[in-house]
Amino acid sequence: MDGETTCTINGEQRRFSAEEGTSLLLVLREQLGLRSARLGCGEESCGACTVLVDGEPVFSCTLPAEDIEGKTVTTAESLAGPEGDHPLLTAFLEHQAGQCGYCLPGILMRARAYLDSDAPVSREGIAAALDPSLCRCGAHQRMLNAVLDAAEQMGRA
Repeated sequence: MDGETTCTINGEQRRFSAEEGTSLLLVLREQLGLRSARLGCGEESCGACTVLVDGEPVFSCTLPAEDIEGKTVTTAESLAGPEGDHPLLTAFLEHQAGQCGYCLPGILMRARAYLDSDAPVSREGIAAALDPSLCRCGAHQRMLNAVLDAAEQMGRA
């Protein structure tokens, strides 16, 4: 059975139809053309599909799209815009905090959720926030440094 879902994605009201149980990841990529979130494992083990729903990081590969009715979804595409790039994006570029880049959209969304929270910023807190995301390239230290730099740029450090 197909259903219509209305939500806000990256600040824009969106409506889509999807068969019940279709993942949010599939809707984002195939119907809405938002391809930053990626399919990695398909079972909540790697974090490549991470987006924010109402400010909280979620695995979009297993989240049924109908569950976001009326909610706010934020993807990595939101980090770049006409008013300028988010400090996380610029810090990751400056610190060369990625190699292949496959994991980066999910990691950036987890970092954004952490920096948007009221949690005190620390290297250990950042590591814990990013822990559900898997990076096989070994850029972890540069990622931590980039998030710390972004926190400073945002007045959070």
